[in-house]
Amino acid sequence: MKNGSPIVGNPDAKITILEWGDYQCTFCFRFHESSLSIIHEEYIETGIANLVFKDFPLNGPDSVLAAEAAYCAEDQGKYWSYHDELYTNWAGERTGWITNESLNQFAVATNLDIEKFNSCLVDHKYRQRVLDLEQFGREIGIDATPSFLIFNDEKIIKIRGNQPIDVFRKVINELNNASA
Repeated sequence: MKNGSPIVGNPDAKITILEWGDYQCTFCFRFHESSLSIIHEEYIETGIANLVFKDFPLNGPDSVLAAEAAYCAEDQGKYWSYHDELYTNWAGERTGWITNESLNQFAVATNLDIEKFNSCLVDHKYRQRVLDLEQFGREIGIDATPSFLIFNDEKIIKIRGNQPIDVFRKVINELNNASA
């Protein structure tokens, strides 16, 4: 899971849900608002699965900047708080809502040290990491957001787009039963 987000849930869970997303993506936002909380409750909190987020900033430079900001938050142990704050404040695709100013506001909302955060962002400390993730995604066939690779030790199943919760349940249960 090198270079992605910190793991949510039990790192030793049998199943990993790898979400490829873009902070501006409409369907990523909808997934975040709907299915994610159910998956969290039914599979992550119960120890069946864990979750990792990888950036696939297909909506351009603002998406790259938002992803960089999340990793700057990670430097202060607040990756997931910041990640959630980005989706909480989602305001459309390519509408200009991701700016240094808005990213600063989200940093304040998540109680980050602003000077450290800004220094990280201005230096583009994580730009290459984000671009490398996108390139890696393309190399393994990711071409839309959100995309999910859900896997256990034996099998990988890809879900493309914000599918209904039952699609996720079916895949996770199939993988869980296979490794039981």
